[in-house]
Amino acid sequence: MSTDHRRLERSLDRLQSRLPDWIARPVGGLRKPDARWIRIPVGILFILGGFLGFLPILGFWMVPLGLLLLALDVPFLRRPTAGFMIRAERRWSEWRRKRRQDPPAR
Repeated sequence: MSTDHRRLERSLDRLQSRLPDWIARPVGGLRKPDARWIRIPVGILFILGGFLGFLPILGFWMVPLGLLLLALDVPFLRRPTAGFMIRAERRWSEWRRKRRQDPPAR
């Protein structure tokens, strides 16, 4: 297993541990190696659906989710996806920390 793959797996482990149980279970199932046959088509459909983001329900949120699914199986997507997840996790933590420290405006 490459370093990029391990980084991506660790990031996904942290994300999955924070999800509610009803969604963490299906995410864990999608991460299994034998779910590759469903991850790739769903990832491609998410990316294509993300380009139709101006329509209701479909949205731009689908592009990163599709790339994340594809990164599990496509090696050249692992490094940028893992880096993005790490940066996003840091920014989210900083934002939450700041929000807890700042008193609410009145």
